Amino acid sequence: MAAQKGKDLLIKMHDGTGFVTVAGLRSRRIAFNAETVDITHAESAGRWRELLDGAGIKRAGISGRGLFKDAATDALMRQTFFDGAVKNCQVVIPDFGTVEGAFQITNLEFAGEHNGEVTYELALESAGALSFASS
Repeated sequence: MAAQKGKDLLIKMHDGTGFVTVAGLRSRRIAFNAETVDITHAESAGRWRELLDGAGIKRAGISGRGLFKDAATDALMRQTFFDGAVKNCQVVIPDFGTVEGAFQITNLEFAGEHNGEVTYELALESAGALSFASS
């Protein structure tokens, strides 16, 4: 696989009629995590840790930061956060595929320097099973 442009990694949120790209993001990230369940006991071979296959909780986190550019998606994110709503989201990963599922905005931050633009940071956590479709 050849190198990909970071701007092609997209975060999309369902607005009730379809998926819209969260506008103005300069950086985006998705992270997958799985907790482990330690089942090590006194008779574990060589006292090496043993893990229970498939028992941990899986989750995904999405984050991004950027600047305000599109009033419609800004309003969608803001209202979703204040409502505490769970929304269907997609992360489009170039030449890899699309991850889709329910997410909740867990962090929404605003910042601004005296001689610069207002920026925001966004964090979402998965709220159910995710699907993956390869491209």
